[in-house]
Amino acid sequence: MITSKLTRKGKTTTPKRVRTALGLREGDRIAYRIEQSRVILTRAVPQQADDPFHVFHEWNSEADRRAYADL
Repeated sequence: MITSKLTRKGKTTTPKRVRTALGLREGDRIAYRIEQSRVILTRAVPQQADDPFHVFHEWNSEADRRAYADL
């Protein structure tokens, strides 16, 4: 079982194993779905209105971010 601690303000750190399993990176959104006594955590899929560049995923790699970081 993977756990994390909740702060007084209701914040927590998503454990690395969870981030890796969901393919989460900085800036990604997380979706929560409540089913009875369970909460299902998933990577939120951005809506087209949220991300006007969603069709440019072929340039969405770490190498591209480094190459174009100074532009």
